[in-house]
Amino acid sequence: MIANTSPIDELIQNKNPFAGHIVVRSSQVWGKSFPDVPTINAHASNAVFDAVEKVSKGERETVGITITAEKGVGKTHIISRIRHRLQTEDNAFFIYMGKYDNLNQIKYEFLQTVASSLRAHGSKNVMQWQEIAAALINEVREWNYTPQQYINGIYPKWLQKYSTNFIDKLTEIVLQKKPEITNPYLVKAILWTLSSVHNNYANYWLSGLELTQQQAEVMGLPNSEKKDKEAEGLKTVRQILDIVSDYKVPVICFDELDNVEVNEYGFVLAQIVANLVKDLYNSLKRGVFLLAMYPPTWIHQIRALPDAEAVMDRLLSEQLDKQPLKLNNLNSDDVVAIVSQWLKVFYQENQVTPPHPVYPFNETKLREFGKSKPTVRSILKWCAENFDNLPSKSNPVKEYYQNELGNLEASIDELMEDNNAISNSLRFAFSSLVGEKLEGIKVEAVQDIQANAADRGYLDFKIIGNDNKVKIGVDVIQQSSGAYIGAALRRLIKYEEFDITRGCLVRSKKINPKASVPNECLKKLLHEQGGEWVMLQSQDIKPLLAIWFVMRSCESYELTEEQIFDFIKQEQIAINNALVREILSEPSGEQPEDLTDDDLPISIPQSVDSNADDIDLNLSLAN
Repeated sequence: MIANTSPIDELIQNKNPFAGHIVVRSSQVWGKSFPDVPTINAHASNAVFDAVEKVSKGERETVGITITAEKGVGKTHIISRIRHRLQTEDNAFFIYMGKYDNLNQIKYEFLQTVASSLRAHGSKNVMQWQEIAAALINEVREWNYTPQQYINGIYPKWLQKYSTNFIDKLTEIVLQKKPEITNPYLVKAILWTLSSVHNNYANYWLSGLELTQQQAEVMGLPNSEKKDKEAEGLKTVRQILDIVSDYKVPVICFDELDNVEVNEYGFVLAQIVANLVKDLYNSLKRGVFLLAMYPPTWIHQIRALPDAEAVMDRLLSEQLDKQPLKLNNLNSDDVVAIVSQWLKVFYQENQVTPPHPVYPFNETKLREFGKSKPTVRSILKWCAENFDNLPSKSNPVKEYYQNELGNLEASIDELMEDNNAISNSLRFAFSSLVGEKLEGIKVEAVQDIQANAADRGYLDFKIIGNDNKVKIGVDVIQQSSGAYIGAALRRLIKYEEFDITRGCLVRSKKINPKASVPNECLKKLLHEQGGEWVMLQSQDIKPLLAIWFVMRSCESYELTEEQIFDFIKQEQIAINNALVREILSEPSGEQPEDLTDDDLPISIPQSVDSNADDIDLNLSLAN
């Protein structure tokens, strides 16, 4: 006789809510988070909420808070809780930095982080940038329109009536009423975020990146000619945060600070960020800073700074004992609460009712587990491994890869502009192919391209193959600026100087035909030197980004490099990837077809919300 399987047992056999979810990723800070038990380590999150309230009420101007905990205790989980709570309230803007690609350009990277964070939706279900833009207009005009009214009704109507000239007039009004703002272009870019046509370009410019000449002219935003991105980045960040803080409290979180690499001056990441926070703390009107790190990072790196006392005074401004807030490991009640909450969400989503809150686990066993004071990560890992009391049915890498692939859906547009992420994922993919032969090339090594200071940063890496006879220099160029594209291509065609036999441009966008230097270099690359332009497409780069993100977090996921490389080979993620194969294939000597247009559409949108008819469009300087 065949035993009947109940719906809940069938569900358990086919779905594991814990698998692949033992680590909170940055995407979960912004998007759907882990199931949370707010009472666990509430002292840390409450410290931030109390600080926001004090700053909002004018009781404090700036507050610095530092939390420490060992790996897996829940630092990023606390930050995620803070983000999601603030999103339901209306008194703070949230900024999160958890990725650091270049320790020598941390201030410029922070500018990009601020711009990216403010692009995320806030409490009003629009971008935080758009909340700021609407608040600016409402303040100087004494209006009370919502961001949605500006986006759907007012801006389209202004564009029809005044073309793009209305932004100049609006900027002038803001600067007259708020003379403390000294950068008119910053105001103009923020105001542009309310235009659905111009929003993406405004965000791009606010990130410190250059627009094409046509974009810059249409929007009235000059491309920076300053060489010192670090100094300019910090200056711009201060101006942005000062504007932001007129309306809500900026809550600025720095996570993942335990990298031991050093910058050109010998400082590690935590020390660099601590000094950045000290500078910002001293100069901002108001704000709340939160740093999360391991205890040894605090003891051996922060306290070892030359001006450690001054730094700690700012990072611990609310802690009278001048010690970081420590997160606690779980007790038995915490373990039961966490497992119950995860399973409650799981069963509700699948519309089944369990016999008891921790089914299929035994509460007594969970409480026994809690006596050992486990970390959040270890209990989730144990639950993943024991959920159906069966051996794991899938590769341990697979769950993380699939999760990262799913998370990319929300961020791929932004990542398509991220040269570093694209370059790193490509480089990792080719590293996994060392020893393999495809497209007539046996991959032997992937190397840095040696360059002097003036040339550094323009070329990404080179692929060595066929007994060192093939050396393909790869350069990802997603920037819009003709000047940057020209500078990079000038280097890509210098085969002898950079020890390459073929140059390969990776890019998804057209290059302005009027940009003389880029097009001259492109002609030489494609028609005279046997180089190639490979089209970057999101469907090709997604799997490479996903597996690179897994690799980047392998320590947290408790995976080895060998496991990840084995998975790449088993799933043929790299060897069958169209972008990888195109880079290695025989060059066609032609530009790719179907490149995207990097310039603004000329036409003004014709659809205008009919509810905008009764909105006063008077742009005169008088109220």
